Amino acid sequence: MDKDILKRIRKLNQLHAYTSIQMHEAVAQRAGLSGTDHKYLGFLIEKGQMTAGELANLTGLTTGAITGLIDRLEKKKLVKRQFAEGDRRKVIVEPDIPAIMALLEPLYKEFRNRSEKLIASFSDEDINIIETYFIQAIDIMKATTQQLNNH
Repeated sequence: MDKDILKRIRKLNQLHAYTSIQMHEAVAQRAGLSGTDHKYLGFLIEKGQMTAGELANLTGLTTGAITGLIDRLEKKKLVKRQFAEGDRRKVIVEPDIPAIMALLEPLYKEFRNRSEKLIASFSDEDINIIETYFIQAIDIMKATTQQLNNH
C-alpha cells in the first residue's frame, strides 16, 4: 500500500480519536462528570449490572479507583451499589439507565442528529466498508490492549 495513503489514514484516525476525546470531555463537564467517569459510565450502560471486580477488570482500574468511581456515580444517583447475596464482600454495581439517559441524551442530541444525516449520505456499499473498517479496527485495538495488559 502507498505510504502516503497510510500516513493520511493514520493522521485522520488520530484526529478522530483526539476529537472524540475532546467532545466526550465537553459532554462530561456539562453533565457534571469527569471525562473518565463519563466513559466508564458508558461501560455500565453497554454491559449492564456487574460486580466492582468485573468493572475493574474491564477498565483496567485498581479496585481502589473503582471504589472512588462508584462513590462518585452513586452520589449523582446514576448507579446503585448492592451487595451480593452469598458474599457481602462482593459489590454489584447497578446502573440507573433512565437517570443516565435523562442526563446524557440531551447533550448528545445534536451530535446524533448530524451523525445520522452523515451516515444517511453514504451508499450501502460505503456503509459496508465503514462497518468492516470499524469492526476490524476494534478487534486490533482489543488484541493490542490484551497484549499490553498481559505483559
